[in-house]
Amino acid sequence: MMKKILLPPRSMWETLCMRPEPESTDLDDRVKSIVRSVRERGDSAVRDMSTAFDGYPTERLKVITEEITMAAQLVPENLKDAIEKAKINIETFHSAQLTAEQVVDISPGVRCWRRNVAIESVGLYIPGGNAPLFSTVLMLAIPAKIAGCKKIVMCTPPDRNGNINPAILYAAHITGITDIYKIGGAQAIAAMAYGTESVPRVFKIFGPGNRYVTRAKELVQQDGIAIDMPAGPSELMIIADDRANPEFIAADLLSQAEHGPDSQVILLTDNEMLMENTMAEVKRQQYKLPRKEIIERSLENSLFILLHSPDECIDFSNAYAPEHLIIATANTSLLAERVVNAGSVFLGEYSCESAGDYASGTNHTLPTNRYARNYSGLSVESFVKKITYQEITEEGIRELGPVIQTMASAEGLEGHKNAVTVRLNKLSNDRPE
Repeated sequence: MMKKILLPPRSMWETLCMRPEPESTDLDDRVKSIVRSVRERGDSAVRDMSTAFDGYPTERLKVITEEITMAAQLVPENLKDAIEKAKINIETFHSAQLTAEQVVDISPGVRCWRRNVAIESVGLYIPGGNAPLFSTVLMLAIPAKIAGCKKIVMCTPPDRNGNINPAILYAAHITGITDIYKIGGAQAIAAMAYGTESVPRVFKIFGPGNRYVTRAKELVQQDGIAIDMPAGPSELMIIADDRANPEFIAADLLSQAEHGPDSQVILLTDNEMLMENTMAEVKRQQYKLPRKEIIERSLENSLFILLHSPDECIDFSNAYAPEHLIIATANTSLLAERVVNAGSVFLGEYSCESAGDYASGTNHTLPTNRYARNYSGLSVESFVKKITYQEITEEGIRELGPVIQTMASAEGLEGHKNAVTVRLNKLSNDRPE
């Protein structure tokens, strides 16, 4: 059950902000071995690992068109409708993110600007298993398409019969993803990072996964393959006062706790009665949910914290830097303005975290493990490079040249100075007497 912490002093906050540490005895060695094997042996290594880890000896790694067509027939119409509506909302929100930047006239003859250029080749990892995240297909594929990425590769693990969840394939189909591979785990990350006989190499890898996937992403990053962000177990923090609904709060805490046994959920409040009522609601609701064993283990990592005021709750939240933050208080908008560290914020009692996970339009790929202090959630810009340009005329180099010469000389870089000097000399010689 969740631990109850009453009025902890600020000196204790840093300890309370620590995330649960998973067992990682041989994780590093195992993932390094997988990555190295795929890099050296390509498809052969991928097939061996698919047999060992997924229980299916995948001969053909790439999903064929017939499988995608058949999958669409297996998805219920009401789910298709829901996916389509979520797709529209996500497209609407993300389409507004990519805007052309203005050319800036720095001084006479000196112009600078930036241009958005899509990353040419990207890889999307979609977890399968007990919770096949077809929603993540939408969250990754839609911004990649809006950005204009030319090559989009997707890897997701098959079941023991070699089939990919039909909803995952349907979501891929309606977002225009056709390069899909039946590969899961760390071997999928390695395949996309280095390329195999079947899987094209990509320049940046996106998507959540278990600790093996996360560690593989960190390892390939050392070889110059970019990743979306450091990722860890899911997190939810709720700030609530005496006006909040304990039933709603408990439901939100449980919705995030069911992600996995290492997820962490935290309630911050200045009202002890709300805390007690919410704890009772958690107990009442958790045993009605099918993933109750996972929830039970997750709640062991989780906290109910009583603080002196909503202002203190916001201070604690900014120190914790949660992946998801729900603010359910009387002065929601005022507290929201004080948030500086959070992945995604949900305001008011009807803004459940599930909305952001599926269909409100915002992205659910967010920084965890305090990385919200220095990372943003996924966006169209995550799939874009910004290339800077400058254009300097004769007038511009005459004006700017002496500044460059002085600075280059002061740094002892005479070659830099000379690149300006030869131009200024030419302009001086070309000037009519």
